Order: sequence, then C-alpha cells, then structure tokens
Amino acid sequence: QVQLVESGGGLVQAGGSLRLSCAVSGNIFRISEVDWYRQAPGKQRELVAVITSGGNTNYRDSVKGRFTISRDNPKNTAYLQMNSLKPEDTAVYYCRIGVRAQEYWGQGTQVTVSS
Repeated sequence: QVQLVESGGGLVQAGGSLRLSCAVSGNIFRISEVDWYRQAPGKQRELVAVITSGGNTNYRDSVKGRFTISRDNPKNTAYLQMNSLKPEDTAVYYCRIGVRAQEYWGQGTQVTVSS
C-alpha cells in the first residue's frame, strides 16, 4: 500500500525559509510524478509545483524563483524548498503522487508565515 507522509511545516517569519519533505512508501516513487499542492483557509486547493519522473519541474507563477521542488529517488522522498516566504504562502501543503492513472495524497503539513 502506498503512503505519503509530509513533514517540515511550521511557523516562520516573512522572508524566512522552510523545507517540506514527502516520504513515500512502496516501490512506485521513481516512476511517479510528484506534485505539491496547498490550500489556504476558505480557498480552493491549488497546484504549487510539479516534478516529473524524469526530473522536469514546473511552478505556479507566484512561487517561481522562491520555491524549488526536488526528488531523491533512492530515498523515496520529494522536497519543496521554500525561500523568501510571504504571509500569502500560509496554507496546508499537500504532497500528491500520480502513477498509472492513480493518485495518492499525504495528510498535509501546516505552513504559517507571519508578517
């Protein structure tokens, strides 16, 4: 069974940094696309960053140049490095993997950026 566990969230001041991790159980990680989503209170969940199984990345405009998505296949772990954080980055961040027409989600980790 595939399980995703996010970690690394917390409270940080504006301008600070956090690194989120997404640890994936099972043996499908290396062939999976990994996405980071976020959901702020009262708002819809939105896609933040994507990394394909081949390592290609894409970001939503509001985080380009500040966030970096990466993956470590031997460790079955994906990361989201978040720098220059802003209060509007406050949200619950979710990791999602997609493979073979299936998707799996983590439980989310809270990121709070104070002004």
